[in-house]
Amino acid sequence: MPDRKAAAYFATETLRDGSLVHIRAQRAKDRDGLLAAVKRTSRDSLFRRFFSAKSGLTEQEISYFTDIDFNKHVALVVIPTDDGAGEILGAGRYVTTSAGQAELAFMVSDTYQGKGIGSLLLQHLITLARQAGLQELHAEVLPQNAPMLAIFKKAGFQSGTRLDPQLIHLVLQLN
Repeated sequence: MPDRKAAAYFATETLRDGSLVHIRAQRAKDRDGLLAAVKRTSRDSLFRRFFSAKSGLTEQEISYFTDIDFNKHVALVVIPTDDGAGEILGAGRYVTTSAGQAELAFMVSDTYQGKGIGSLLLQHLITLARQAGLQELHAEVLPQNAPMLAIFKKAGFQSGTRLDPQLIHLVLQLN
């Protein structure tokens, strides 16, 4: 059953440059906006997000990223306060991987990187994860993705067991 609080989530936040954005639950109608955001995102940024060279998403990935149940898979998007004609500046999600644990992932369009969107998404996803009763959040980050590593460190994530030598595994205890 969907988490009604997560499925209706909405907040307004201020970015580092002073502009206001809405952070809200991802909706089915966001499909085109998400695909447009991926198209606007550089190959380097997509590599940092997906850990492989990508120029777009497969149909299977599109389904995965757009069919959100707000139970095991919770997703938020960041949009301009003027609703930006459906423009999505960034998106973040957690997916439950086992009892009490979920994995986090983010993507911020290149133009909007460095404005605090990743930090805000993380803050709001942590809030929703706590409300859902999760005990741990996990993230995998490439060692060269210093901005994302800094965001996780500032939020209190600790290094975890590295299953893949090419990735840094981070863990946040929520209790």
